[in-house]
Amino acid sequence: MKSILIIFILSFLVSTKPTFGQNIYMLYDKSSVETNYAVGKLTPELQSKGYKLVASPTDYQFLINLEIESSKIGPESYVIKKEDNKISVLGGDERGLIYGTLSLAESLRNGFSLPDITYKSEKPHFPLRAIKHNTAWYSYRPSSALDLHYETLRDVKYWEAFLDMMVENRFNSLSIWNLHPFVFMIQAKNFPEASPFSPKEMEEWKTLHKSIFRMAKERAIETYIIPFNIFVSHEFAKAHNVAQKNVYPHYYVPGDTSEIVKRYMRESVTQLLVEYPELTGFGLTLGEGMAGMTPQQREDWMFETYIEGMRLAGRPVKLVHRIPFSSTTESLGATSVELEKLTRNAIEREAKLDFIDGPIWADLKYNWSHAHSTPKLVKVHGGEMFDTFYNPLPDGYKVTYTARNEDFFALRWGVPQFIRDHIGLNSQSYVGGYFVGSESYIPAKDYFTAIKGPVDWKFAFQRQWLFYKLWGRLLYNPQTPDDVFVATYKNKYGEAGQNLLEAMALASSTQLKLGSLYDSRWDFTLYGEGMMALIGDSTKYISADRLINQPTLDPDYVSVKDYVAATKAGKDFAPKKITPPVLIGLLEKDCLKALKLIENVDAKEDNSLMYELADIRIWANLGLHLAEKLKGSIALQSYREGLGEQYKTEAISAFTKGLEYWDQVISISRPIYKDMPLAHYNGSSHDRNDDNLFHWALIRDEVANDIELAKSASVSTPKK
Repeated sequence: MKSILIIFILSFLVSTKPTFGQNIYMLYDKSSVETNYAVGKLTPELQSKGYKLVASPTDYQFLINLEIESSKIGPESYVIKKEDNKISVLGGDERGLIYGTLSLAESLRNGFSLPDITYKSEKPHFPLRAIKHNTAWYSYRPSSALDLHYETLRDVKYWEAFLDMMVENRFNSLSIWNLHPFVFMIQAKNFPEASPFSPKEMEEWKTLHKSIFRMAKERAIETYIIPFNIFVSHEFAKAHNVAQKNVYPHYYVPGDTSEIVKRYMRESVTQLLVEYPELTGFGLTLGEGMAGMTPQQREDWMFETYIEGMRLAGRPVKLVHRIPFSSTTESLGATSVELEKLTRNAIEREAKLDFIDGPIWADLKYNWSHAHSTPKLVKVHGGEMFDTFYNPLPDGYKVTYTARNEDFFALRWGVPQFIRDHIGLNSQSYVGGYFVGSESYIPAKDYFTAIKGPVDWKFAFQRQWLFYKLWGRLLYNPQTPDDVFVATYKNKYGEAGQNLLEAMALASSTQLKLGSLYDSRWDFTLYGEGMMALIGDSTKYISADRLINQPTLDPDYVSVKDYVAATKAGKDFAPKKITPPVLIGLLEKDCLKALKLIENVDAKEDNSLMYELADIRIWANLGLHLAEKLKGSIALQSYREGLGEQYKTEAISAFTKGLEYWDQVISISRPIYKDMPLAHYNGSSHDRNDDNLFHWALIRDEVANDIELAKSASVSTPKK
């Protein structure tokens, strides 16, 4: 009779509709660190809605059940369902349960109360959604732009915030890169002379890394250490008189394959995996520090050191095998079918090893270092990608793409449809996902903000919240509607945020148009937000002459030079081609609309909103500047080709108007943005580059020079 009465009472309580302030009981596995993390994120949202959490399972009006149901729901997937006064968040695994709980928290944050919750389910589109994050120590390039992050990256609070951002945005893997990470993580047992640190300093480094991996595990985030090869510490090189050039800050150097270097590397891999049991895996890079070695020698070296070191660790290890970009013995080479075949054979060999926890991620750089250009795969690092890795379809590995961003560091960016298009073009069965991040920029210390007033971010990545939210959420579910991102704007800025996503998407598409128009390769062959590109041993503004003569990246785009030549010859382009006049029209339409959408938005005293609006205006004015630059470049080339004297006047007028838009950029940015150091390559693989400051105001003279170029232009003399 008693049990019947209890069942009746519980049934009554669960069927009673809740109101604000009613008691909530959460049922979950308290022994799970992942579930406890999820509960910690849901609890504040419940409390902000007026709900009170109770510890007693008999004193509540609403039950929230968090549970793993791996037999019914797939990995990383979740289901939310409501039955009367019971909400169940069911995950296919710990990660899926976290995502489902965060989804429920997001609904509450967006204005829903518990009675409003309805059925929802999501599953991952890609199994790998990773961040590429470089360190400031033993960084790939020596530069003050990277050094300045040193203290921030030693702060555990930074990594806690970054990992929170990752899991909120459904990134499931963190990869940490530097030339030689081992010396910062272990004191090699048989090579103590390799360490530059005292025992106390070494413990501090270990505490940092163990904290990162522990916090990542709590968030169900996998972790990878990805060194460059072959590199050692200065102390090791000096003690053994080997690898004298294979030390920071060098990187384009010959490989040292001496036996003691092999042994040191192999033992370091094993020891690191043993000392850091929460580390998921390693990445193999076969480029820098391996000059003078054939592709086969590089693969053999990796197998004898990293792969053998993994085997000796005696535990499962996940593996990222980056696709080499040099088919020669040089550090920088070109891709080839033969290189792809050799690499595929090596990866398939690794995939058969019982200690490799597959699939292996076979990684390529998407459109070299500039994924924020065209969504079409035009090239990888080194040139063309052939079909070797997916014909026939792979078994044991998946192709992944690194979407590098070397084009905008200061300005916020976000074009959701571009990312959806990217995913739509690259969702073949052999594709496993993406790495997203930069080589020459670290999103840690905020070295951009000039104003002294309060803002809603502490770290640099928090300024770029939309960039990470778009990439992460859409890689997880490309069908995620724009309403999700609009809601975040509105949570931040109220109704003032209603049109900001559309305005940002229109304005910051300027970067995509420039990246598609202007062919680029490695890092600083294009720096989009600065309208700059590498020339010789320095970076400079893209002059009219350079814009005229540069080939396009996207094959559907037409360069200024080719367009004028075709016009002179009386030839037409196919309708799908984006000629310079078509591009001008797109730039003007998008940028003017972006400015219109925010013209009545008042930031009042909200500095964070002020920066959001400023970045939209800067991108829009950069786009309008590019439109005028294209007009002037067409006219200048037309005049030079003898098509009429009037074109010289048109060129001067367009470049003058373009300078006016540039001055608008300066006017907006000068009071709120500091001069910013850039880690631009300076012609050497080891020289420092500490004085390379950027601000739009600093290159105004170069922008204005286009006007003088047009004034001094002359008609080209036909070659005999």
